[in-house]
Amino acid sequence: MKRLTSFLLLALFIIAAAQAQRAKYVFYFIGDGMGLNQVNTTEMYLAELEGRIGTKPLQFASFPVAGMATTFSASNSITDSAAGGTALATGHKTYNGALGVDADKNNVYSIAVRAQKAGRRVGITTSVGVDHATPAAFYAHQADRGTYDDIAIDLIEAGFDFYAGSGFNAKDGGAKAIPAIEQAGYTVARGIDEYQDKATDASKMLLIQEEDGLPWCLPYAIDRDEDDMTLEQITESAIDFLSKDNRKGFFLMVEGGKIDWACHDNDAATVLNEVIDLDNAVKEAYEFYLQHPKETLIVITADHETGGLGLGYQGYTLNLKALACQKQSAEALSRIITDLRKTEKTTWEDMKALLAEHMGFWEKLPLTWEQERMLHDAFDESFTKRHVVFTESLYSRTEPVAVAARKVMNQIAKAGWTTGDHSAEYVPVFAIGAGAQLFSGKMDNTDIPKRIAKAAGYKW
Repeated sequence: MKRLTSFLLLALFIIAAAQAQRAKYVFYFIGDGMGLNQVNTTEMYLAELEGRIGTKPLQFASFPVAGMATTFSASNSITDSAAGGTALATGHKTYNGALGVDADKNNVYSIAVRAQKAGRRVGITTSVGVDHATPAAFYAHQADRGTYDDIAIDLIEAGFDFYAGSGFNAKDGGAKAIPAIEQAGYTVARGIDEYQDKATDASKMLLIQEEDGLPWCLPYAIDRDEDDMTLEQITESAIDFLSKDNRKGFFLMVEGGKIDWACHDNDAATVLNEVIDLDNAVKEAYEFYLQHPKETLIVITADHETGGLGLGYQGYTLNLKALACQKQSAEALSRIITDLRKTEKTTWEDMKALLAEHMGFWEKLPLTWEQERMLHDAFDESFTKRHVVFTESLYSRTEPVAVAARKVMNQIAKAGWTTGDHSAEYVPVFAIGAGAQLFSGKMDNTDIPKRIAKAAGYKW
């Protein structure tokens, strides 16, 4: 009898200990387009700014557990964001372009839904549109990622507690979706100040940027004005809202969506600022973790790598600190140069002064004859001959002189790119907290949500 009693007590102790280690609070950060080299380049850049060779670790890259993941989709070795997001959300491979369905178009359900069924509050947030591919993969079930009106309906039907992002990608900018979301019981806050005014009385929340912003994305970190909403503020607000009168815990997904956009543009300086911006958002979760270290899990990964970023262009040198001379994204520089066409005749000396101001050329960064010739040829073709051909990437159209300036900056920094699209490279996985040991080593992207479920005790 004593032996049976001892056995039962031991079993109860083991069960209690296992439950105590479960992740009550889960943070799932996704750096869209953030491969291993996007992280490594950022850390080496930060070290160079301090005048030394090496790395200055990002917060998330300092976490004690690290691994890497494969990202292929069901239809190709290179995934798009919809299939990559679906894999990270649901643990299922699907074809490129699909959201929340498997390769046979059957609905599959995300880790967020499993958290919701386990009684956790759920937040889905991003720096781009709330209905964009990665966030939508956590709540939508669509055969085509471009069906934004249907994705908005799926958002409502999922019924998660907190959504946040820039706005909506639909052609009407959410004019139909937002009233329907309000009718479904959500409080809509436009900007952080309005969130703070409304959060106390809200049972469910949609946080988007103010109406005068671009509906499809927050500004790049490098272009940000003081009043612009940030991913860090979104993360802080999500933690505040999901923690309110909450004893059961929460699941929060945060996407740094514009790392991918900058990589599509091969705009190295803008990429590094976006990675740092994601790290600042992670710091908000890390502060929460320090208050609840035995109950919190933070996982950081990516849906794919974009751009084929390489550390090295020519020779055995890097000059990443040169990127600090760039004051705007290539996209913003393109707008500035385009506006210049509306003024009186622009001379080459005018253009040189502009590029010196915004890129540091000549004044801070010496140029070779070939580099100056590249810039002058682009100026001559588009300003003198008035033959203006914009270069298009997935998310932007860039003016020819801005394109040339971007190429010159990459050459000076010694940053190489193989593509303007996605690649099939590994992506990093970092983790800290309850169950973090599950994320060590090599894995597939479909393994990550399953391991989160195991760490948090969600039914799979």
